[in-house]
Amino acid sequence: MKPRILSSLTVAATVCFAASSAAVAAEWFPYQAEEIVPAFAADGQSKPVSYTPLAKASKKWDICVSFPHMKDAYWLGVDYGVVQEAKRLGVKMQLVEAGGYTNLNKQVSQIEDCIARGAQAVVIGAISADGLNNVVKEAASKKIPVIDLVNGINSPDVSAKSLVSFFVMGRTTGEYLAKKHPAGSPKVKVGWFPGPAGAGWVEAANNGFMEAVKGSAVEVLDPKYGDTGKEAQSKLIEDVLNANPDLNYIAGTAVTAEAGVGIVRSRNIDKKVKLLAFYLTPGVWDGIASGRILAAPADSMVIQGRVAIDQAVRLLEGKEVIKHVGPKIFAVDQSNIKKLRRDDVLAPVNFKAVFTVK
Repeated sequence: MKPRILSSLTVAATVCFAASSAAVAAEWFPYQAEEIVPAFAADGQSKPVSYTPLAKASKKWDICVSFPHMKDAYWLGVDYGVVQEAKRLGVKMQLVEAGGYTNLNKQVSQIEDCIARGAQAVVIGAISADGLNNVVKEAASKKIPVIDLVNGINSPDVSAKSLVSFFVMGRTTGEYLAKKHPAGSPKVKVGWFPGPAGAGWVEAANNGFMEAVKGSAVEVLDPKYGDTGKEAQSKLIEDVLNANPDLNYIAGTAVTAEAGVGIVRSRNIDKKVKLLAFYLTPGVWDGIASGRILAAPADSMVIQGRVAIDQAVRLLEGKEVIKHVGPKIFAVDQSNIKKLRRDDVLAPVNFKAVFTVK
């Protein structure tokens, strides 16, 4: 079914936030999204669409899904999306995870194994924007559709993208700070933790954040890059706090914000040092609800996972596909968190990692 273009962002927002309809509760679609036109173009324009997936796959296609890791709730949410959509469409799904952003070679090897065993489509949450180009080209040469999920791949051989602009995610977070501390107001100092160096989504978020605070009273320290494991982020935060006792904000990945909650409380500086994330996880959601984290934009990672599986099936079946699409980004803070349906943007609280759908 061809997704219909919404007449305005206002109408689209109603689709995203409405929570009273039993029909909406039963299915995840139609979902407010943004299509990039032309697809894959760096300067492509976004237009609102109401995304509707296929009702069912025509056969039990075999889809391989590759994640950077499964160490945090963000990728657990994406896992929930790909698992649920594979079940709904009636396809096989095998998920592999590389164990962290330093393990590019392992991710490449895992994807090669998927191709060798006969996977008919590959969905990739990429460790590196450029480091997977050869394996993506190999898949494309075998007519295996490759879906770029969440993180961004620069290869011209990808078949479709299910992701949001992390430039916009970073910019949204920076705008939040810039609005609170405009030019001419007292300077504030921000520790900035964008994530693992070299990952496409990290560089995009960094660029968006830096652009948004330019010209404001926000002074950003040199970015501290690191893996999105809690131990790595905690060490980075401790180092920055030790070197900058006058710090006002900690901003960065969701893991940064989650780790920061305990650190600033243990140092008894939680009233002085505030926390922000540039994407949403259950821990960040709870932090916003409790007032321990100020805000974060939501990218609906569950929906990104669902859309990627639907794109894979559409490509395998030769059906119409929106090649470059992602859920519309919206900010979550204490002013609206009670109005939102949590399960629209995050995996259920009791969901455990699933690696296979048969």
